Amino acid sequence: MTERITVHQEDKPIYEIVMESSFERLGNEFFSLGTSGRRICIVSDSNVAALYLEEVQSCLRPVCGQVDAWVFPAGEEQKTLDTVRSLYEYLILHHYDRSDFLVALGGGVVGDLCGFTAATYLRGIRFIQVPTSLLAQVDSSIGGKTGVDFDAYKNMVGAFHMPSLVYVNTATLRTLDAEQFSSGMGEIVKHGLIKDSAYYGWLKEQMPAIMAREAGVCAEMVLGSDRIKRDVVEQDPTEKGERALLNFGHTLGHAIEKQMGFRLNHGQCVALGCLAAAWISAERGLISKAEVEDIRSTLRSFGLPVTIAGMKLDPEAVVCTAKSDKKMDRGQVKFILLKSPGCAFIDRSVNDDEMRSALRWLAGGSDEK
Repeated sequence: MTERITVHQEDKPIYEIVMESSFERLGNEFFSLGTSGRRICIVSDSNVAALYLEEVQSCLRPVCGQVDAWVFPAGEEQKTLDTVRSLYEYLILHHYDRSDFLVALGGGVVGDLCGFTAATYLRGIRFIQVPTSLLAQVDSSIGGKTGVDFDAYKNMVGAFHMPSLVYVNTATLRTLDAEQFSSGMGEIVKHGLIKDSAYYGWLKEQMPAIMAREAGVCAEMVLGSDRIKRDVVEQDPTEKGERALLNFGHTLGHAIEKQMGFRLNHGQCVALGCLAAAWISAERGLISKAEVEDIRSTLRSFGLPVTIAGMKLDPEAVVCTAKSDKKMDRGQVKFILLKSPGCAFIDRSVNDDEMRSALRWLAGGSDEK
C-alpha cells in the first residue's frame, strides 16, 4: 500500500515522500515528474549498486530518454569535493543540462553527495532521493540538506537544495547488516526524544518487532519518523530556528565521529551524542537521572553504543572539534538539550567543562553520580 507525505514550503507543496514496499511504482512516480525524454544519471556507491542498480535502471528506462549510472567506491571517506569533481566531469562529458535529473540511490553519503552536486551543477538541476538505508529513509533524504566533508570536518561544504521526490522502498531494510540498521535507529530515537514522547514510548514497546524487522512495524516506524522530520523542516527549511532541534546529539556526535576517523558510523555517534546531551540536561536539573538511564537503556536495546570506554578518545580533542563544527553560532556552541523526553530546546550556554564532564561520564569516569 502506497503512503504519501507531502512536504510544503511557505504553505506550498514542493515534493512528496512516497513509501512503498518495492520499486514497482518507481517508474510511475518518475514519469509524473516529467522525466520522459530526459537524461537520468543514477548516482550510487559500489555496495548499493551491486544490490539495486540493475533493478532501478530497468524500472526507469521505459519512462526516461536515457538512463546512465555513475558509481563511486562506498565509504564516508569518499564524500569529498574530489568525488564531486569527478561527477561534474562525467555530467559535462555526457552533456547533462538543466532539464535532466540526478538520482541518489543509496544511503546518506550518496544522498548528500548527489544532492550537493545537483545544487551546484549548472547552478542547480533537479534530483530525486531513493534512500536504501534506514538512516537515509528517516533523516538525510528529507529536508534538502546536502553537503560533503572537508578535511574530515563533517558536512562543512554544502547547500540547501530540495529534492523533487523521495521514494522510500522499505524492502531494502532487509539487506542492511545489523550495524547499519542500528545506525538508523539512532536518528529514529532522536526524533522521539526531541518532538514526540508518545512515539518514543511506542518505539520502546515495539523494540522486539523492530529488531526482528517485521515489515509492517518497520513501515509504521519509518512513516512516523518521516512525519516528525517533515513537520520540523516545514517550519524552518533553512535552519534559522527550530530545525536546529534535529541536531540533538550531533554536536558531540560529529566530534566523536571525526576523532574516531569515521570508524563508528553516523547513527552510533549520534546515539552517544544524544546520551551526553541528556546527561548535561540532567546535570542542569531539566530531566531526571532516571530518564537518562531510560534513554541509555533504550539506545542499548536497539544495538547502539552507550559508552566510549575503550575507544581511546581524548576529551580535549573532542571538545575542540565540537567548537569547529558548522553548528557554532557567534563563537558559542549551539547545543540541543531536553526539557523532557519529547521536548527539546536550543541552548547556547553549554561550556567546555560541561562537555568534558559528559564525555568522562560516557567513558565511565568520575563524573557519573
